[in-house]
Amino acid sequence: MSDKRFSRPATVAVTAGRPDLVPDAPFNTPITMASTYVGGGDVEYGRYGNPSWTAFEDALGELEGGRCLSFASGLAAVATILDLVGQGQKVVAPRHSYNGTIGQLSDLEARGRITTQLVDITNTDECIAACEGASLVWLESPTNPALEVADIPAIREAAHAAGAYVVVDNTFATPLRQKPLEMDVDIVVHSATKYISGHSDVLMGALITSDDELFAVLKKRRDLLGSVPGTLEAFLALRGLRTLHVRLDRAEENAKELVRRLEGHPAVAEVRYPAFGAIISIVLAQGAMAADLLTHKTKLWVHATSLGGVESTFERRRRWKVEPATIPDALVRMSVGIEDVEDLWSDLETALDDLT
Repeated sequence: MSDKRFSRPATVAVTAGRPDLVPDAPFNTPITMASTYVGGGDVEYGRYGNPSWTAFEDALGELEGGRCLSFASGLAAVATILDLVGQGQKVVAPRHSYNGTIGQLSDLEARGRITTQLVDITNTDECIAACEGASLVWLESPTNPALEVADIPAIREAAHAAGAYVVVDNTFATPLRQKPLEMDVDIVVHSATKYISGHSDVLMGALITSDDELFAVLKKRRDLLGSVPGTLEAFLALRGLRTLHVRLDRAEENAKELVRRLEGHPAVAEVRYPAFGAIISIVLAQGAMAADLLTHKTKLWVHATSLGGVESTFERRRRWKVEPATIPDALVRMSVGIEDVEDLWSDLETALDDLT
């Protein structure tokens, strides 16, 4: 753990998960390529632990305020949580969520493993009512790609009163903009592929909890399922985490300026932005074809499905058949990067002007 005197998030991002500062020690935990360890210790085998994972887990855990487990992908982390839901038990989740999460819920329900109730996360009364009889309440805030914001404390209170665990996907907000564990939720999940690693070169996921018993259960499930990350991926994700505060501040600054300009453009019918972070969703006034054209007209903005990297990317979300019909057909999700905002706007404005 970092020195508690220096616990501000930007400092933690830089200092946590480092080796001890002794003479000739490396600044960074070296990549440990090991499947087998000498017997008699705490690890024993490569599926149970690795110093490269531990360094990343220490840093992200400290940022979120709990204990972290790393996974091969965000979906591997999601699957580990859902694996704990008992046969036939009920899961409540936002109707607008990461497609991978909704896909796993749909698959489990189709096989008779669970029941799922999807809710409008902006309707707190609906969410509270849905908690009755639930085993797990899954929250995204902001949601992907609708950018809706949940009343996490109110829903958490109702879920806990019903005996349900509460999970928050914190991928969009990051621990620099929102700390769900401080709101007494049970588990935080990240696609570390996105903002945590930040350079579009890593697939990883993470779970964080402040409950030691729950941590032990999740660790056991990871050990059994084998959904562990690679050591190079863990090293790169931690290296990316070191600059999260710098990247997010710049990207958010860009996003806020772009929101201001987009709101005045005649090609844009609606701008969705939750007042923080670097994800914007816009709805094109001329419909889905215009949205598709926009994503292929730019030179700097890249048409891609992922997000959270240093580069700016966007896509029309309904191009995916699994995207809910309640997402506008002409909605374009934009992941704002750290390029110069004037260049980003010039590229975007030129493409938007061609649509009017």
